[in-house]
Amino acid sequence: VQLQASGGGLVQAGGSLRLSCAVSGSDDVIWRWAWYRQVPGEQRERVATIIKGEAPNYDDSVKGRFTISRDDAKNTGYLQLDALKPGNTAVYYCNALVGLYAPRDDYWGQGTLVTVSS
Repeated sequence: VQLQASGGGLVQAGGSLRLSCAVSGSDDVIWRWAWYRQVPGEQRERVATIIKGEAPNYDDSVKGRFTISRDDAKNTGYLQLDALKPGNTAVYYCNALVGLYAPRDDYWGQGTLVTVSS
């Protein structure tokens, strides 16, 4: 099973990006999608999560600006980043918990770099 993240890039402050993460090698249900970010020298932190059939959850720092979503037919997760700030610059990682019931398998994408210029 592989997760392929894409959509990162360089954007000016106030701009938008849409990150995507596609699963290959599995047709099993993705119970939870999550997006994390990491700045060099700092710990990876969770940005947003969405569990199948439930409302999404966000870190307070991105509420109202980032939107997590999922397309189960395509086995793909998304993170829409709006009103970006230079402080949002980081490598963004997607994470999928696969399987309707526990124990679930845990998979990570390779990371996609988001750079926000001032």
